[in-house]
Amino acid sequence: MSVDLAIIAAYLVGTTLFGCSFYFRKGRDSSDEFTKGGGRLPGWALALSVFATYVSSISFLALPAKAYLQSWNVLVLSFSIPFAATAAAFWFVPFYRRQTSVSAYSFLESRFGVWARLYASGCFLVMQSVRSGMILFLLALLLKTLMGFSVPVVICVVGFATMLYSMMGGLKAVVWTDAVQAIILIGGALVCLAVLVCTLPDGFAAGVRTALDAGKLSLGSFSFADWGSETFWVIFVYGVFLNLQNFGIDQSYTQRYVAAKSDREAVKSMFSGAMLYVPVSAVFVAIGTLLWVWVKGHPGVVPADVLAQSDAVFPWFIVHRLPHGVSGLLVAAIIAAAMSTVSATLNSGSTVLLEDYRKRFAKGEVSQVSQVRFLRLSTCGLGVFSVGVALAVMNVTSVMTTWWALQSVLSGGMLGLFLLGAFARRTRPAQAAVATVIGVLAVFWVVFGEKLFGLPHLLHVNLAMVVGTLSLVIVGFFLATFMKGQE
Repeated sequence: MSVDLAIIAAYLVGTTLFGCSFYFRKGRDSSDEFTKGGGRLPGWALALSVFATYVSSISFLALPAKAYLQSWNVLVLSFSIPFAATAAAFWFVPFYRRQTSVSAYSFLESRFGVWARLYASGCFLVMQSVRSGMILFLLALLLKTLMGFSVPVVICVVGFATMLYSMMGGLKAVVWTDAVQAIILIGGALVCLAVLVCTLPDGFAAGVRTALDAGKLSLGSFSFADWGSETFWVIFVYGVFLNLQNFGIDQSYTQRYVAAKSDREAVKSMFSGAMLYVPVSAVFVAIGTLLWVWVKGHPGVVPADVLAQSDAVFPWFIVHRLPHGVSGLLVAAIIAAAMSTVSATLNSGSTVLLEDYRKRFAKGEVSQVSQVRFLRLSTCGLGVFSVGVALAVMNVTSVMTTWWALQSVLSGGMLGLFLLGAFARRTRPAQAAVATVIGVLAVFWVVFGEKLFGLPHLLHVNLAMVVGTLSLVIVGFFLATFMKGQE
């Protein structure tokens, strides 16, 4: 245990000091350095940063838990990444490289007015700040189970450490710490997979046969008639829209596109960072399946109360079955996954506050000194807010259910509004506003229709974003076509 604690402490202190060191390097008083790293960051580091931003501690634990409990259906989400990443490489990355503002939402103002920009940026700020709080809380809950740590203490220590280096070092600190954290995360997952493969009671080949016979390697039903369950097509379609939103309009990602040295480097870093998640997610899913085989081959070893909660089996295995030192590495990898996502949110959130609010509504030109000061104070404020959210949800009975519902509602109109602005040239601002309202109402119908109004369960809740986006785009096209010239 002391070895594990030493590894965790060394990781936390080392990462924080490394990130803070960028404060003492050239360009610390430039907003361009804080938000874009001066536009000179190497592609390979940005690729690892994109990957680390995509993977949170929730992913690190949820994917194995889902595969342990069900099948490889959860891996279908990764199959959608090549399609979304290709679209981003050919269209989104060049688009953002041409923009004069680092904000992903300035384009919406030029198309539909300031309301569209504030709507999208506001949804992003709320959604990502709440997500950071959820990640911190779930991380603390896990570390309490693993190591017996206090939940409030973990939230405050990890939250404020991440806030400190993000505030001092800006995007350079975020990207370079992300690169280190990505390596730790991948290494931890591979080590855990190797331990499982080597400790299966009847060997790896027999374990695969056992999982195959039990249907644990299934990708889900391929039926086109069932859209209310987690079929292959439901997860795939959801994944395409989710990843289009991630790579297309999420400031956490688009900010990295403009930080690359060249257009070519930007495209390569985005595409390779996104594609890296595909094999790594397969490792996570394989861990969950092999963990199921391991438990089946060791009856009576795992306590009954742990087996009653699928989410608890992987953490139990980390603590009780991995060698000392390896357990610490896995815990450090989980913390790394959390810190990389939170730091990206803090930096991108402060950038949005500067570009879409401070500079947008300033009466005169904002000096460089004022911009950098505002960026650091905003990063600090967002960090405190995320910690506050984490502490506030400690008494919420179903954190993930609450988060998924909130995410669906907030993100339902963002992607559709952006696509409408980009491809429906004749759509007017008033028509876009009506379409946005319809899109958000469609999301409410999918998420809350059955619970609040007793409507029939026709669509899986994951399709809320799909329905909202399509409704918004279709209504916008319709209004632009049949109501020409109306504002």
